[in-house]
This record gives sequence, C-alpha cells and structure tokens, in this order.
Amino acid sequence: MNKVKGLMLGMAAVCTLGACSYDSFSEVEALNSSQAVGSPFTQRLAAEYREFSNVELKEMFDYPDALHFARKGLAASSGEAVLPEPISDWNLSPEHVNELGTSRGRLMNVLDMGAREMMPDQAAIAQARFDCWIEQQEENWQNDDISTCKNDFISVLKTLEDQITTAATPAEPPMVVEASEPMQIENAVYLVFFDFDKSLVTPEGQSIVDAVVNELNGRSDVTTITIIGHTDTSGSNTYNQRLAMKRAQKVMDALVARGVDPALIRMESRGESDLIVQTADNIREPANRRVSIAFE
Repeated sequence: MNKVKGLMLGMAAVCTLGACSYDSFSEVEALNSSQAVGSPFTQRLAAEYREFSNVELKEMFDYPDALHFARKGLAASSGEAVLPEPISDWNLSPEHVNELGTSRGRLMNVLDMGAREMMPDQAAIAQARFDCWIEQQEENWQNDDISTCKNDFISVLKTLEDQITTAATPAEPPMVVEASEPMQIENAVYLVFFDFDKSLVTPEGQSIVDAVVNELNGRSDVTTITIIGHTDTSGSNTYNQRLAMKRAQKVMDALVARGVDPALIRMESRGESDLIVQTADNIREPANRRVSIAFE
C-alpha cells in the first residue's frame, strides 16, 4: 500500500501547490449515495466502510486508503462477500504480522462458524475495526487511532467468540459443575497459526502451546493428542503436504519440550485439503495456515 499511497499523496501535493482540484473520489461519493442490498451483514458492513472511507478522505486526507475502503464498501453494498484485509497486502513489521495474522485467523473462524448470520452487526463491526487496525498499524504513528481500532476489534471479537461458542454447544439439562472441573475433552481444541511458507512457531503460537500444556496438566483423561498440520492453497499439493507435516512436527517439539509424553502424540498432515476459509488455488490465506491440537 505504501508505494501507491506515496504516489497519491505526491499528486495531492502538486495539486495544492498548483491550485488545481482533486476530484477523483467517485467511489466515496458513490458509496455515500448507495442503497445497500443483500444480507443484514453486508448492509451493515457497507455502512461501516462508508464511515471509515469518509474519515480517511475528509479527516486523515489519506486518499488511497479512502478509495480502497470505499471500493470494499461498494462491493458490500451490492451484496457481495467481502473479506477482511489480507496480511500480505500491507507493509507491517514482523511482530505486527504475527499479531494481526493470529487475530485475522480468529475473526475468520467465527465468521465461518456463522457470525455473519447470527450476529450480523457485531460481525460487520469486527471486520471493519480489523481493517481499520491494519491500516493504522501500517502507518504506525497515530498511536491513539491504532489503539482505538485494535481495542474495539478485540472487544467485539471476544463477544462474537463467546456467543458463537455458546450457540454451537447443544442445549443440555442444567447441572452443577465444580469451578475446577476441566472442559469436556471434545471441546479442548486449539489452533496455532503460522506465517506464510513458515513452520516456525511464533510467540503467539507458543502461548497457545502453553495453554495446551496447562489444560493437559489439569486433567487425567487424555489418552491421545492429535496434531494436524494445514496450509493454504499457495504452492503445490506435494509441497504443502510436507510443509503441513513440518508445522505439526514443530508443534509436537514444543509440547515435548514442555514435558508432554511423545507417546501420547499422533501427527497428521492434511496439506491444503482441509481449509477453514475456502479459496481458489494459489491463494495466500492466513486462517488456513495452522495446526490443530485436539484430545481424545
């Protein structure tokens, strides 16, 4: 985004010095006058992108990003499916790539579990705040704006995760549960996400491994730990099969290093055959670059 942004800002500066006008914001104007159709989610998402693109244009004077998010808003306004921003499209430092990549994976997970249909307003807000966060994080100088977008996103995402998890759990008769009782074994599923074409477990992934170990230490009913490696569709099937196994092996190594008995662990590679987010071939998708950890 930075090269385009620099070009557009340079053009704006030339127009200012030359007293000319800059009137190529038809996308923002079209979004402002559009009547959104489609699902409740796409309609609310169009409204969120409308507000965001106008702020970028009229308050931040960030012309390229105003046009970019206005185009996303127009697509949503017409009822099209619009995804959160891909991490690879933005110039981010490694620590921000890890944090935003993990967060995007969590967001895609709840969206695919039905958040768009069950909680359309909150799902649209979460996506728009994520896009706001990544846009502000690339610029990396307006700390208040970064914090606002990030904190709003995390708050709404937590609400979505809580509600979607509750809704996905079959209703059962009320029962008294001791506060120290561990979760049902079938619910103890963890996801470790990876950078593009990498098998290194990131700091965020290490924290997930820590959570797995804490869960294991609190229970005695686990006979098998299943670790399954996955990739996105970028690359060949053969290459992705190997990469997925490398990721599974790295997670296993991290567990064993923390004292988990390797005899309990079963590894599997599914390569690009089991996607969280369905994409065409050769598409980079952070939510699909993962290892799942489950207990039996």
